[in-house]
Amino acid sequence: MASIYDLKPKFQALLRPLCARLAAMGVTANQVTIGAFVLSAVHSAANFIFTGASPVLFLLPVVLFIRMAMNAIDGMLAREFDQKSKLGAVLNELTDILSDAALYLPFAFIPGVQPALVVFAVLAGVVAETTGVIGVQIGAARRYDGPFGKSDRALFFGVFAMILAVGIAPEGWSDIALGLAGLLGGVTIYNRARNALKEANNGHR
Repeated sequence: MASIYDLKPKFQALLRPLCARLAAMGVTANQVTIGAFVLSAVHSAANFIFTGASPVLFLLPVVLFIRMAMNAIDGMLAREFDQKSKLGAVLNELTDILSDAALYLPFAFIPGVQPALVVFAVLAGVVAETTGVIGVQIGAARRYDGPFGKSDRALFFGVFAMILAVGIAPEGWSDIALGLAGLLGGVTIYNRARNALKEANNGHR
């Protein structure tokens, strides 16, 4: 199913010159990975401290875009500049899940937003990413199937934050939106598990 992740090659092409400069400066993939997590943690702390504050909510799409760029850069540094490592693989997957949780769980504390639905949407995302990694364990590739992968969740929560930031009360529409996010996460889990099994089984024939 279609996902914003499908645009990743074009996004990487735009970032490749910057990536080359960073490599020349001695910046490593793991440093970029950790930097992206620290950025997410700082915004999360601000969102916890200033719950529902418009300036913090307006910043979320910016933080998400920078994080997306850093995620693309760390991958290119690893693949194209011979920086792949087992530690890097662990950091990449672990910090992605932790960053998602840190950036999105604070919405549960905004008055009018249903905490259970926020947790539902975030948990579905965590399980979806874990399911993607499980593909490797059974002999398939790391799965990035949609319709609600990491980039899609970032777009959803970025728009969600902007709507709240302009002063629109969350009653009603936020329940529907978060419920839909959780359900789409469930579809993503199914697609990743199904396609990983299909790929692994075909590879063993």
